[in-house]
Amino acid sequence: MGERISVFLVDDHAVVRRGLASYLDGEDDIEVIGQAGDGQQALAELAVCDNGPAGLPEVVLMDLLMPRMGGVETIGEISRRWPAVRVIAVTSFLEEDKVKAALDAGAAGYLLKDSDADAVANAIRTVANGEVALQPSVARTLIDMSRRPEQPATSLTGREQEVILLVADGLTNQQIASRLMMSERTARTHVSNILAKLGLTSRTQAAMWAERNRLTGTSRS
Repeated sequence: MGERISVFLVDDHAVVRRGLASYLDGEDDIEVIGQAGDGQQALAELAVCDNGPAGLPEVVLMDLLMPRMGGVETIGEISRRWPAVRVIAVTSFLEEDKVKAALDAGAAGYLLKDSDADAVANAIRTVANGEVALQPSVARTLIDMSRRPEQPATSLTGREQEVILLVADGLTNQQIASRLMMSERTARTHVSNILAKLGLTSRTQAAMWAERNRLTGTSRS
């Protein structure tokens, strides 16, 4: 038998971590070498692993919704600090913006928490082998996203382009209103109109749309 795949678990529910660890440690080719309850703890523990004799894990199973530091931000930090570590996002949510955000941050896989234990183990083997592991429903979501025609930047008015830039910067409606010298109600209306025109459902999607259409970095008013 070859070396076992080293795995690190990140989830804010201890019972979930214990259940996964118990199952995965029973697999002949997988070994759980560490656990963390949130993103900040995960980064601290991984830094210890990096400087220790065992080294970094090959695969991290990452919950997306956690206190202090969420999964997407943590995935981005892991990808930046330790690009060889492969991360699988494991969450209850099948929303386009969450899937896209996790993959954009560097995740090599995306599973839903209703996946059976065998599917999780197989996903670990897949990403450890350098491939991408997507639950079928997640893959279908990505296919649907790719087939959907995207509205061009010219579909937005000049003011709407200003607003979406500030949305991409993470500003609230109140902050947008202050920056552009309008009422908060007007700012909220602009954001709603932008989402409707572009066929989007969230501010996160709007921010990613601005990035894809190279609107970010444009000078603000």
